[in-house]
Amino acid sequence: MISKPDKNKLRLKRHKRIRGKISGTAERPRLSIFRSNKNIYAQLIDDVAGVTLASASTLDENVSEDATKVEQAAAVGKAIAEAAKAKNISTVVFDRSGYLYHGRIQALADAARENGLDF
Repeated sequence: MISKPDKNKLRLKRHKRIRGKISGTAERPRLSIFRSNKNIYAQLIDDVAGVTLASASTLDENVSEDATKVEQAAAVGKAIAEAAKAKNISTVVFDRSGYLYHGRIQALADAARENGLDF
């Protein structure tokens, strides 16, 4: 019997490969995305100091629970862009964490770009 590959293991392998090539600094932090079945989370991370500068997720009050997951992801993108603006951050390194640039990940990235983040 042929076993199916574990999708999350393959994603983590891609994530590890991507993370070997990108790193965030205080001037240009890493915009890291995590997607679960229910929620989506975004963080601005300074890898040099090892600190999270800002974060946003679908668990925040300003994100509607009635909206579709793609609309929620767009709201998280807008929220993380506004949090970055508040900390005078305009450019980031985008870390899709091994997820395909499609659907919720793309919606979050596009919304962040529309609200002033450059990546």
